[in-house]
Amino acid sequence: MASQRLRAWQRAAFEQYERAQPRDFLTVATPGAGKTTFALTIAADLMARGVVERVVVVTPTDHLKTQWALAASGLGIRLDPALAGQGALAADFHGFAVTYAGLAVNPNAYRVRIEARRTMVILDEVHHAADALSWGDAVREACDPAQRRLALTGTPFRSDDHPIPFVTYAPQADGTLQSMADFTYGYGSALRDGVVRPVLFMAYSGQMQWRTRAGDEVAARLGEPLTKDATAQALRTALDPQGSWMPTVLQAAHRRLVEVRRDIPDAGGLVIAGDQESARQYAALLTQITGDAPTVVLSDEVGASGRIAEFSASMTPWLVAVRMVSEGVDIPRLAVGVYATTVATPLYFAQAIGRFVRARRRGETASIFLPSVAGLLALASDLEAERDHVVGRPVSDEDDLYAAEAEMLAQAQRDEGASDDELGTYQALGSDASFDRVVYDGGEYGGAVEQLDEDELDFLGIPGLLEPDQVAALLKSSRSKKGRAKEQAPAAVDQDAVFERRAELRRELNGLVGAWHHRTGQPHGVTHTQLRTSCGGPPAAQATSDQLQQRIDLLRRWALRASG
Repeated sequence: MASQRLRAWQRAAFEQYERAQPRDFLTVATPGAGKTTFALTIAADLMARGVVERVVVVTPTDHLKTQWALAASGLGIRLDPALAGQGALAADFHGFAVTYAGLAVNPNAYRVRIEARRTMVILDEVHHAADALSWGDAVREACDPAQRRLALTGTPFRSDDHPIPFVTYAPQADGTLQSMADFTYGYGSALRDGVVRPVLFMAYSGQMQWRTRAGDEVAARLGEPLTKDATAQALRTALDPQGSWMPTVLQAAHRRLVEVRRDIPDAGGLVIAGDQESARQYAALLTQITGDAPTVVLSDEVGASGRIAEFSASMTPWLVAVRMVSEGVDIPRLAVGVYATTVATPLYFAQAIGRFVRARRRGETASIFLPSVAGLLALASDLEAERDHVVGRPVSDEDDLYAAEAEMLAQAQRDEGASDDELGTYQALGSDASFDRVVYDGGEYGGAVEQLDEDELDFLGIPGLLEPDQVAALLKSSRSKKGRAKEQAPAAVDQDAVFERRAELRRELNGLVGAWHHRTGQPHGVTHTQLRTSCGGPPAAQATSDQLQQRIDLLRRWALRASG
């Protein structure tokens, strides 16, 4: 049976669907959990039993139409991703894929197709049916005759007042209506099952300087309590490609990616930019830092979907994108991200982070570098929250995370796209970046009142070393070391390149041994002794650079074998 190839949650949802045989079914599952495979397994089963003859998939983007068609072909379902509104479906296809926008152009034409055969409709990222009233009306009109309707979503629902077609709502005590999912599989459950990667949010602060619209020059630390306008201007200053904050953060992110690629050669990084000019400048910075030009994807350029697909299958280290890589876009090799946009809505943030959580093997960890501002830190801490769609909920606070998503996103886009004339005399004058804290599993580690062990912190994202619960244990252990003074640099620095190389290798070895301890519980000394026995040579303090490198390489091989 096809269900035997499914993950545990997919099998449970499949069996629930098989027992109930409902006409409508809403599945809410975290990005990366495998909603596509689940839905297509149900479709294949219904077709094999003769319940339906045709499958129609409705997606948010053109790119996803092709992605669904490729996935469906693996289960023997042939979907046409290029069917035009008035075109005829060729006899060798079992169905087709269409975008919500395409459906809205001529819903009656699609209704006729769905009425003509017993049809299953899969509504991918169904919250888009509430984006605009016309889309919701089109979905209802076109898909009403379907024998079966399977709705999928992996991100928080918008809290607007447009009910989503074919979704059940239940009245609440406060007079609102709340959506009722038939099956829910959240990020927390997926993390415990090893279906998704744990995400380490590396938050960076720093000193910002800018000139206000009134002509005043302001200096403030990113993330410190400020007015709403000042916070927004500090964030925009940090993201200015001409300052020092972005180059520093990009360098840190690239160092992490280089480290990950030592064990996962095809691991990739993604910079999520807020506008096209910033994206081009970030790409130029990455070229300077890495020596390689990144792939750049701008949403209004012809061939953007093709470049995403090409990057997904390549070894290119970095991708820079402007709101193009969002929900449903599948690039499993992404392991490091830089969140470089002022858009801070729950939906967009969840969509963006969802690009990094898909696990390919145990022991992988995603690292997201982001500005240390309250709104983004709150979203990072709240990653596991499961939210339902609420209709009729009053928005009393413009800072409310559940405020109307479309308006929040539109405002952010207006801010990011505004010209200097529109912004008066605002001008970013300068910035620097400094590491602030790690956000992981709802907790924050670091900040002004505590120190993190830098040796251990550097190795949190190395594949195969730590399981999710061990990452949390390491961070909590570091948190307990409050008040420890930072090591002071020696008065005289030995400029001997060999000495510097040995010191770097010793630091790397000690960090790996510390991480291995947190994974296995084995004392540091035992691990050092085993490495010496296997590789030869004196203790690490007297070992040569070559001997230290041999021990590092051996410990990495142990980690890879342990991660299976």
